[in-house]
Amino acid sequence: MAGGKTAKLSREEELLLQDFSRNVSTKSSALFYGNALIVSAIPMWLFWRIHQMDLYQSGILFAAMTLVSTYFVAFAYKNVKFVLKHKVALKREEAVSRELMKKLADDKKMTKKEKDERILWKKNEVADYEATTFSIFYNNALYLVLLIVVSFYALKNFNPNLNYVVSVGASAGLLALFSTSSK
Repeated sequence: MAGGKTAKLSREEELLLQDFSRNVSTKSSALFYGNALIVSAIPMWLFWRIHQMDLYQSGILFAAMTLVSTYFVAFAYKNVKFVLKHKVALKREEAVSRELMKKLADDKKMTKKEKDERILWKKNEVADYEATTFSIFYNNALYLVLLIVVSFYALKNFNPNLNYVVSVGASAGLLALFSTSSK
């Protein structure tokens, strides 16, 4: 920026920024929060059926901890996706390039630069999809394992209300913490 004017970014620069950004699209964010809400609601069923907690008496507790857990699980999804996206992109780059070059080989009107842009866009799309799905699977599995270990082994003799709050909070918190480490 010089003299108060904002510099316009080229399409390639915008794609590169999007590729390396921690921000997720609205669609991914909705997917993350939807999945996080579902996996965060599972402990309600466990504590209602196994620990015999009353749904009506514990409703506020269930709602509050489900929302807290949803936030931390979605946070973990985003962090793991960010780390994985670049690894997946590197592994899929050659295959995506080969596939698109076969498809675009007959198109004589398209310049090399346009072909490279399409390959970059497709590589980004593939990496984003794979990183998103794996992040959801990995974090859901880890959250539920942490929840079971904390609830049914570490805190098995605690009052069910305290067990619920600590096990859900600790599982979601540990999941968010583990997701911040660079892999």
